[in-house]
Amino acid sequence: MIASLRGTVIALGPARAVIDVSGVGYAVAITERSARELRVDDRVLLHTAMVVREDDMSLFGFVDEAELHLFDLLRTVSGVGPKSALGVLGQMEPGAIARAIHDDDDAPFRKVSGIGPKTAKLIVVSLAGKITAPPASAAVAGRATGPTGDAATMLALVEALTGLGWPERTAVEAAEAVIAAEPADERSAMPVLMRRALAQLGPRASRPDDRRGGA
Repeated sequence: MIASLRGTVIALGPARAVIDVSGVGYAVAITERSARELRVDDRVLLHTAMVVREDDMSLFGFVDEAELHLFDLLRTVSGVGPKSALGVLGQMEPGAIARAIHDDDDAPFRKVSGIGPKTAKLIVVSLAGKITAPPASAAVAGRATGPTGDAATMLALVEALTGLGWPERTAVEAAEAVIAAEPADERSAMPVLMRRALAQLGPRASRPDDRRGGA
């Protein structure tokens, strides 16, 4: 069993790397994200899983032990082989995977090439309770990068909405929509963003967690 490799990247492909370890080149399947981040001549430590079949012996490598753990968990799901598990990790950050499973949300998995609706639902159901969801701030920050807005604004808006009782996932989606509609150089003040988010969410009476006692 090869549990890890420490060496120099001597070749890279879209989802493959060759790591030179003391003169021996190991071909390792890696995620698309890792392939984009690595460069030839980089010194790396990859945590690996060796998958042995009757007609094949393959190494799958990860720069983070958390990714390796998720890779192993994903392969326990019926219909998810090593290539599909690698595909999930190539398109979703570990935090996003944990958040989707915690929220019982299979939509992100359906967007992964090779993962159909049935398998996506199986992933969420099979791994429920086996992965700890990241803190809210980490989950929000992970979705607040890029042109849709900065993490601080996103986090503040989500915290305000969840403070009023809205579920975190609902609050995140509303905040994303409101911030995305704002020109980056003309960002409105927080009270304005809050009013727009509440308008998008609708009347308080329609809140999913609103409980009203009978008269």
